[in-house]
Amino acid sequence: MRKPAVTRYAFAARVLHWSMAGLVLLMLPVGVLLQYAPQGPIQNTLYDLHRSTGVLLLVMAVIRLGYRLGHAPPPLPADIPAVQRHAAGIVHVLLYALLFAMPIVGWWGTSAFGAPITVFWLFELPPLVAKDAALSEQVLALHGWLGLTFAGLVGLHSGAALHHHLVRKDETLRRML
Repeated sequence: MRKPAVTRYAFAARVLHWSMAGLVLLMLPVGVLLQYAPQGPIQNTLYDLHRSTGVLLLVMAVIRLGYRLGHAPPPLPADIPAVQRHAAGIVHVLLYALLFAMPIVGWWGTSAFGAPITVFWLFELPPLVAKDAALSEQVLALHGWLGLTFAGLVGLHSGAALHHHLVRKDETLRRML
């Protein structure tokens, strides 16, 4: 007996998901490592790339949310328990929230630090607030904690996808492939 075809996310949703996932998986460790890079041109370039990628992710998040609001995802397999459906919904909402919060908080903290945000050396974003060292320290600490939270949620999301694929052997992951 043949299995029914998998109802997949639309091509645009899959491209946005995997493009953003790749950028997030790059941003999280770079965000930690750039703090330990030697001060000077190398560290400045890493910060510029980190900030630029954050701006790109924010734009992509706006596009993705707009797309998502107009396009319902394919249904989950019918045998997934209600508690797992609820947990998946919460994790998705938190991931979307952090896709917006992380770059905005980073922009806020960088503005308070007094550093420019040059997006891929093409243009500069205006500062959100005046230079304020104490505020910068607090906001960038928040950015770091949000980053750790984001990393945990990405791990949870990825682990759940692998659980569905390898343990439950259902079609949940294949919907996004």
